[in-house]
Amino acid sequence: MSHYQPYPAYKDSEVEWLGRVPEHWDVKAIRWLSPIQRGASPRPIDDPKYFDDEGEYGWVRIEDVTAADGVLKNTKQRLSALGANLSVKLQPGALFLSIAGTVGKPCVAGAKVCIHDGFVYFPMLKSHADWLFKIFESRTPFIGLGKMGTQLNLNTETVGSIKVGLPPISEALQILSSLDRETARIDALIEKKTRFIELLREKRQALITHAVTKGLDPSVKMKNSGVEWLGEVPEHWAVCKLSFRYSVELGKMLDEKRITSTSLMPYLRNQDVQWDAVNAEDLPEMDIHPEELSRYTVRAGDLLVCEGGDVGRAAIWRGENNVIGYQKALHRLRPRDDATDTAEFFFFALMAAKMRGVFEESDSKATIAHLPAEKFRQYRFAFPSAHEQRDIASHIRTHAQRLDKVQLKTEHSITLLKERRSALITAAVTGQIDLREAV
Repeated sequence: MSHYQPYPAYKDSEVEWLGRVPEHWDVKAIRWLSPIQRGASPRPIDDPKYFDDEGEYGWVRIEDVTAADGVLKNTKQRLSALGANLSVKLQPGALFLSIAGTVGKPCVAGAKVCIHDGFVYFPMLKSHADWLFKIFESRTPFIGLGKMGTQLNLNTETVGSIKVGLPPISEALQILSSLDRETARIDALIEKKTRFIELLREKRQALITHAVTKGLDPSVKMKNSGVEWLGEVPEHWAVCKLSFRYSVELGKMLDEKRITSTSLMPYLRNQDVQWDAVNAEDLPEMDIHPEELSRYTVRAGDLLVCEGGDVGRAAIWRGENNVIGYQKALHRLRPRDDATDTAEFFFFALMAAKMRGVFEESDSKATIAHLPAEKFRQYRFAFPSAHEQRDIASHIRTHAQRLDKVQLKTEHSITLLKERRSALITAAVTGQIDLREAV
C-alpha cells in the first residue's frame, strides 16, 4: 500500500487500536452514535409454533451470517407471526453484529429478519452505518477485548464502549466509495483464482478417473465393462467383484466395559483415516488379544477404507514396525495376491468410485451412512495387470503432485490477497491512508 498517501496532519486518538488519526476526525464511542440493543429468542426455541416457512420474517442464525457476503438476503428458517413478535425485528438495511459463535462479524439485513440474543443491533444508527460496518469488518476494534487464551467476549456494553474514528460524512462517503472500488478489484482476483482452483480439482479428478478406467494407452481396444460407472475399459482388463481380488475385513468393535488392560494396543478410528493420510499420533487403546492380531491389526501396504461417515474415504497404511489395530468403523483391504494387485492402484480406483458417487447407493436409511462389508465385497472394479497397476499409480502420483503444487501456490496467492484486502480496509477506516482522491 505504499502508493497511498497519508493525511497531511494527525493527532493522538488516545485509543490503543486506533493510534493516530487525521487531525480533523472525531473520536467517539459507538454508544454516542446509537444505543446498542440485543436480539431476543422465543422460548423454547425448538417449539414448532414459532416457525412458519411462509412467515414474513427470516430467522437469523450464526451460520446464515457466516455464509452471507456482508448482506443477508435469505435465511434457512422463517418465524411465524408469534415467533417474530417474541424476537427482535429488523428491517432491510439494518446493521447487526454477532456476539456469539463467529464473534464480531457484521452483517446488513437484506430482507425482513429477526435476530436472537447472539446478536446486537443499532436502532438509532443513521449516517455512519456503512462506515461502522467497515470498521467491524476490519476486526481491529476488537483487539484487547478478549483475555489471553479466551474467546472474544462481546456484549452491549463492550460494543458501545468501542471508540472509533469518524471523518465528516462527505469524506466518509468518499473513502467508502474508493474502498469499495479497490476491494472489488481484489475480490475479482480472488474469485478468478478460486475458479482456477476449482478447474485444477476437476482436472485432477478427470486424471484419476480416466487412468483407472481407461488406462494409459489411448490405442488399446476397449470392451463394455458391464458396470455403469466404469463404462468401457481396456479389453484385457479383468472386471470382477472386489472380494475376488482383495480380502475385506471390518475392524474390531470397541467395548469399553470389557477392556482388561492385558492386551492393550493403539487402534485407528474413522477420523484417523483421511484421503491419502493416516494419523498415528495420540491414538486411543483397546484390547486386541493374541488370537485376534491377524484379523484386527494392519501391516504396511494395507488399504484402510471408512465404513461410516465419509463412506469410502481411504488411505494406505505405510507404518512398518509398530503394531496397530483398527476399529469397526474401518475396513482393511489386503490384496489376495501381492504379485497380482497393488494397493497403490486400488487406492485411486476407490477415489474414482467415490467421485462418481458409487458408494452413495450403499448408504443406509439411518442418520449416519454406512458401507457394510458384505455389500462392499460385491462391488465390481476393473483390474489391469500388476505392471499396469504400478504404471498407472505412478502416472497419477506424478501428474497429481504437479497439479497440487499449482493449487497450493494459487491458494497462497489468495491468502495474500485476503490479507491485502484486510490491511487496506484497516488502513482506510483508521485514517492511515488518504482515500479521498483515490482513483
